Amino acid sequence: MTATGKTPGELLPPATISEQDGVRYLHLGTPWVQGAMRLARPQAIELEYVQRMLAGLLWRPTGSLGQGRAVQLGLGAGTLTRFTMRALMLPTTVVELNPHVLFACHMWFRLPHEGPLLDVHIADAGAWLDSPAAQALAGEVGLLHVDLYDQEAAAPVLDDEAFYAGCRRLLASGGVAAVNLFGRQASFDRSCARIAAAFGADQVWTLRPTREGNTVVIAGRGVVVPDRETLKSRASHLEQRFIRHGLPATKWLRMVRPYLSP
Repeated sequence: MTATGKTPGELLPPATISEQDGVRYLHLGTPWVQGAMRLARPQAIELEYVQRMLAGLLWRPTGSLGQGRAVQLGLGAGTLTRFTMRALMLPTTVVELNPHVLFACHMWFRLPHEGPLLDVHIADAGAWLDSPAAQALAGEVGLLHVDLYDQEAAAPVLDDEAFYAGCRRLLASGGVAAVNLFGRQASFDRSCARIAAAFGADQVWTLRPTREGNTVVIAGRGVVVPDRETLKSRASHLEQRFIRHGLPATKWLRMVRPYLSP
């Protein structure tokens, strides 16, 4: 209990649901969209920026896609969690602050309950990175997704160099992280500089912004970028293997750029 007499979950905004044109949306009590699922095709990744959060798969050799562990900091509507568990068959750890979001994902977005492939922590992501649970995963994570926004979606709620350094510690050699940058108070250049300081400027790539203003940053640990033909082959493989999920991997190749420090 807190000094107000309420549990931490009661102090957090409620998860609310809307539906339009066959798509179910997750909100946190405001119009800002926190996630989405098309009801007729729940396996498809509906939001463009969420698709781009998987662009880091291009930096992973095709034969290693099912190796290692996935971690998501921020659950959203569970889209990436369902993908890493069901499409990649990766053991997946999720860290989500708001228990209302977890409940909504179980009820409305087809998120499985915990089991051999899913481990969920209701916790602040920054604090979790310093926890024994995170320390036990250090150097084992192949895919890390960071999408941390509150109900106002004004800027990432965790966005300093120490936080990104903690993210890097999770990654295995060759592992990749994807960070969603969005918000009217966010500074893309400042956030990118912090990510580059933590990961190394030569290990950071950016995708051009979506129409809605989301910019996805890919950061790696010891990633070796292959030649263009290999990347094209990987993109083609991703599109064919995950055709039901709608990954436009060939388009990603045209929009990704190495980070250039100011």
